[in-house]
Amino acid sequence: MKVPFLDLKAHHAPIREELDAAIAEVVDCGAFAGGPYVAAFEKDFAAYCGTQYAVGVGNGTDALWFALLAIGVGAGDEVITVPSTFMATAEAISFTGAKPVFVDISPDTYTMDPALLERAITPRTKAIVPVHLFGQVADMDPILAIAKKHNIPVLEDACQAHGAQYKGKRAGNLGVAGAFSFYPGKNLGALGEAGGTTTNDAGLAKQMQVLRDHGQQAKYHHSHIGWNGRMDGIQGAVLRVKLKGLEKGNAARREHARQYAELLGDCAEVVLPKEASYGKHVYHVYAIRVKNRDAVLKAMTDLGISCGIHYPVPVHLTGAYASLGFGRGSFPVAEKCADEFLSLPMFPELTREQIAFVAQVLKDVIRKVK
Repeated sequence: MKVPFLDLKAHHAPIREELDAAIAEVVDCGAFAGGPYVAAFEKDFAAYCGTQYAVGVGNGTDALWFALLAIGVGAGDEVITVPSTFMATAEAISFTGAKPVFVDISPDTYTMDPALLERAITPRTKAIVPVHLFGQVADMDPILAIAKKHNIPVLEDACQAHGAQYKGKRAGNLGVAGAFSFYPGKNLGALGEAGGTTTNDAGLAKQMQVLRDHGQQAKYHHSHIGWNGRMDGIQGAVLRVKLKGLEKGNAARREHARQYAELLGDCAEVVLPKEASYGKHVYHVYAIRVKNRDAVLKAMTDLGISCGIHYPVPVHLTGAYASLGFGRGSFPVAEKCADEFLSLPMFPELTREQIAFVAQVLKDVIRKVK
């Protein structure tokens, strides 16, 4: 049996006719860059997240970048985040002119460790960006309390957390704004690049709308230096269709995670992901931890099971951020996880038979590698 890491054909097949109709409608209307189909999705996605506003943009990096700019982050500022994340989190900070400042992650949730946050704050700290990694919301109450004490806005990097919850509230409705990626493989994925931000602040929403459209408040009236970060009309229409199935897809992911945990729970060599008591994990990625990860990955691949690594090099050890001067040992939890993370196949259409096969092969491989 071969098991793919992700199967977008299986994901789209049941809704293909509806997707084709939505795309055809945009083609007939000609509203390709922004426009009514993006606005309709923004309204639906804001309602889903429980926020007043959503702003559709070109991708998740734009979502982070525009939100930081709207908050007022700029040259000479510092923004606190975590090193265990995709590069885009730090890139967005750097492209405002600010410096990313890292704090380590919790070994249980793989999200920002609130106990380490306050010591990283300086007079130059302009924002805090917790990352809801793999589909689990960071422990937001202590993060927000520290931020409030120091009068620092909190921007959620919710790019992997569509529908995830913290104490009953959805990701994107906890900080001053939330940034989402709708990259095709995400829990809510477009048919190409797309992203969005959510907020309850009308001023921030307006500022992000201006920034995504070359800084225009009205056509050819540029109040700011902005960027071409509009969402495509086709992606807005597609995302509106796919949003209707997000809760069902998340429920399937949670059931898959339960099955993985049941089948692998007796394997001492596997560290399973933990769902925090405060929230609802949506398992964008099902990342286990194993020793000899690279050998296990190769063996799984050779046996027809596609796995992934998220992420093998923490951001502070990448060449792009060598100038910050961090060496190995700077953030030990993030570094240990980077060495051990192995992402198993996880998508709503996985079958119980596929999951059972993955679990059994993994156990066999671990015994052989050990």
